[in-house]
Amino acid sequence: MVATTPVDRLEVNAYTIPTDEPESDGTLEWDSTTIVVVEARAGGHAGLGYTYCDAAAAEVVSSQLAGVVENEDLMDVRAAWLRMTAQVRNAGQPGIGFCAVSAVDQALWDLKARLLDVPLVVLLGAAHQDVPIYGSGGFCSYTEERLCEQLGGWAEAGIPRVKMKVGREPERDPVRLDAAREAIGEDVELYVDANGAFARKEALAWAERYSDAWNVTWFEEPVSSDDLEGLRQIRDSGPAGLEIAAGEYAYVAADFRDLVGSVDCLQADVTRCGGITGLLSASGLANAHSIDLSAHCAPAISVHAFCAVERRRHLEYFHDHVRIEGMLFDGVAEPEGGVLRPDRSRVGNGLELKRRDAERLAA
Repeated sequence: MVATTPVDRLEVNAYTIPTDEPESDGTLEWDSTTIVVVEARAGGHAGLGYTYCDAAAAEVVSSQLAGVVENEDLMDVRAAWLRMTAQVRNAGQPGIGFCAVSAVDQALWDLKARLLDVPLVVLLGAAHQDVPIYGSGGFCSYTEERLCEQLGGWAEAGIPRVKMKVGREPERDPVRLDAAREAIGEDVELYVDANGAFARKEALAWAERYSDAWNVTWFEEPVSSDDLEGLRQIRDSGPAGLEIAAGEYAYVAADFRDLVGSVDCLQADVTRCGGITGLLSASGLANAHSIDLSAHCAPAISVHAFCAVERRRHLEYFHDHVRIEGMLFDGVAEPEGGVLRPDRSRVGNGLELKRRDAERLAA
């Protein structure tokens, strides 16, 4: 019989980091990003997980989740996940509730791998050795010079696909897209993300123009992710070479189920969708419907998990999160030839919190 290992305690902190310059997309502006970091402790080890969310998620971890995880058996992470998702039913599962669950779930998986002395990717069962990435940023607030510097820099570094934001001031976008295409050359794929800025007919018109004028191959959230019919209309009526993607705001299983019939590629964010346990559920759904799954943001915490996703497409190497994860954690994977690979020389997810640096940023 395998001995049980009770979880001693959960520790949670929120850190708010100013962006390196003001940023905006098609529907939102911001000048800082908050990350909520959870550490689960047992057997003299600590497992780490996190979510990009309001600091209120830290209170959800403390008040709602710690009581159903502490003193329970670490080896059965799925049982802990089921208790946590039930616990936040009345508090609200989609949104902050599932962001908090995601961070704790990641920490439990990491802790289990560390106690077993194996890399997390080994514990999960690798379907792939790496995850292709795309550089992501290109904010609407950027000058053309900054836009070209960022996207062109990724292309020069060997990342074969890059994404920029569109839709805040559509009249400016043709000039920005011209500049972006010139900066990255003809051989690098160009993606755009409207963050739901357009109405259906606007989005469809832009889809044709993006494809014809700039050879754009990925159009993310052309309309709101809540507009399933609109997503489906643009997917079915848009140009053949342009894929429609959405899913970054999918939290519970029903969110993914509803999106499956409306997009060419499904997205999942391991810091929102219930952590690794929730991600593996979404992966099974994607398999059943023969649709690929792309990782939304949080590259450092996503790389091990998405190597276990059978139909993984790629991972968003998002500027804000790359910067924050480098500031807060040791052991962050670096791109190699357009992919991220889990570091199999390190146990768990390989991340270690830079405590002294983190303390200066505590929210």
